[in-house]
Amino acid sequence: MTGSKSEQRDGVALSSDSLAAFISTKGAELQSLRTRDGVDYLWAGEPSWPKHSPLLFPIVGRLAQDRYDYRGHSYAMTKHGFARDSLFSIVEASPHSARFALRASDATRAVFPFEFLLEVEFTLDGPRLDIRHGVTNLGDADMHFSIGAHPAFCWPLGDAPKAQSRINFERHEPAPIRKLTGGLLGRMKDSPVEGRTLPLREELFTDDAIIFDTLASKSLVYCCGSGRSVQIAWEGFQHLGLWSKPGADFLCIEPWHGYDSPVGFAGQLDEKPGIAHARPGETRDFTLRIEID
Repeated sequence: MTGSKSEQRDGVALSSDSLAAFISTKGAELQSLRTRDGVDYLWAGEPSWPKHSPLLFPIVGRLAQDRYDYRGHSYAMTKHGFARDSLFSIVEASPHSARFALRASDATRAVFPFEFLLEVEFTLDGPRLDIRHGVTNLGDADMHFSIGAHPAFCWPLGDAPKAQSRINFERHEPAPIRKLTGGLLGRMKDSPVEGRTLPLREELFTDDAIIFDTLASKSLVYCCGSGRSVQIAWEGFQHLGLWSKPGADFLCIEPWHGYDSPVGFAGQLDEKPGIAHARPGETRDFTLRIEID
C-alpha cells in the first residue's frame, strides 16, 4: 500500500501517516489495517475463518429456524443477514477516506421488506480509523433492523503468549453475560470480567461467543504483553459480542445493536429484543473508532 489514492476493481486502499487500510466492495469489509512498520492488526482471513471484519445487517446473529414474521408474512434470513455478502457501490474515495453504499433491491425486499440506504464511511486519521454506519429509512413506514461490526484482530498482538492478553473496559461490567443455546440467545452466566478487566483465554469461547446484552462501557482497550494495543470506542451500538474459535489466532470484538433471537421468542420482527427502529426519512448512525497504539 502507498500513501496515494488507490481504487481497484474490488475495493479502495486508504493511508495516513501511521496506517494503511483496504476495504473491499464486497460487504464494505475492512480487510487490512496495517501499520507503517508492516504489522497488520487484522486477522488475515485464513481457512479456519475466511473473513476479516464482516458487516452484520439487517440482523445480528441467528433467528429461530432462520426465519422471522412481520405483518402477516414469514421471511427467510440467514445468520447475520445479507450485507456481508452484498456488493456495495463506491460513492466517493480520497487518499484518506471512502464511502460505500447499499440500497434496497428486489433481492433484499424478498427477505427484508423495507426501503433502506446503508452507507459505510471509513476515515483514516493518523493512528485512528473511524467507521460510520448510516442506516436511512427510505420508506413510508417504520423500519426495524439490527446492525453490527465484526472486526477480527490478531490474537495475540505481537509475540506475547495469548495468556498475557486482556480487555480493559471503560467501566465496570458486573452484569451477567449471555451464552448461546442451539445458536440462539440462551442462559445467563456470571460475568468473567474482573472489575474492568477481562483476562482472555481460549476457554471463554468453547461454547461460541460471549454476549454483553447489558453493557455499561462505550470503549475498551485490547492489549497484550507485547506492548501493542488496540483502543475501540463506539456510539449508537448498545451491545457487545466477543468471539474466537478455540485454536485460531484471532479475537473478534463486535459492537452490535441487536443479537440472536432469545430461546423461545415467537414475536414479530419489531418486537424482537435488541431491535433498532428508524422512522420514515430518519438516518440512524452507528460509529466505531479503532486506534492502534
